[in-house]
Amino acid sequence: MKRFLPHIALGLVLAQLLLVLGSWVLSAALPMSGIRSMLSGEGIRFFLGHFADLLATPLLVWLLLLAMAYGIVLRSGILSGARSFRSRRARLIALLFAAAYVAVVLLMALAPHAVLLSASGTLWPSPFSASLVPLTAFGLVIVAAVYGIVAGTITSLTDIYESFVDGLRRAAVLLPICILLVLICESLYFIIP
Repeated sequence: MKRFLPHIALGLVLAQLLLVLGSWVLSAALPMSGIRSMLSGEGIRFFLGHFADLLATPLLVWLLLLAMAYGIVLRSGILSGARSFRSRRARLIALLFAAAYVAVVLLMALAPHAVLLSASGTLWPSPFSASLVPLTAFGLVIVAAVYGIVAGTITSLTDIYESFVDGLRRAAVLLPICILLVLICESLYFIIP
């Protein structure tokens, strides 16, 4: 997979360039269409002046959170097929923690006047739907950490921290692709109002 990522990134860069040039050609050829050029003063100010804002999307934050959760899941060994007494006991305790976590989240989302419901009492859109990925990542971290501590694969706070760093290191290969995708999407939102 890592062999293909540079080619995918190059394809996304070329797609961005085509989008910029295409927006310029279409805005000149069809001035009444409402298409805005990325090469106009407005387009350049938008792209360069809001670059950090364009990248500050939930998608990048979700990638980082899920990468940290992935790291601790790997470090804990919860997905391994170990059949020792200690690993079976760790699985049972982790399952109980998972059930308790799901129950708490469901109570915060489904009970009448729940804290994660929207002002109108719906789940979509609501604080619950906006926090679904962070809640999932946090739940994975808790369950994997509990499993790792009980199973003995995680023995210190340093192990937990290093597992987060390891997960981020593994996901780092996806960051350029994610950034390029976000830029293409934001450019499309600018070009086609």
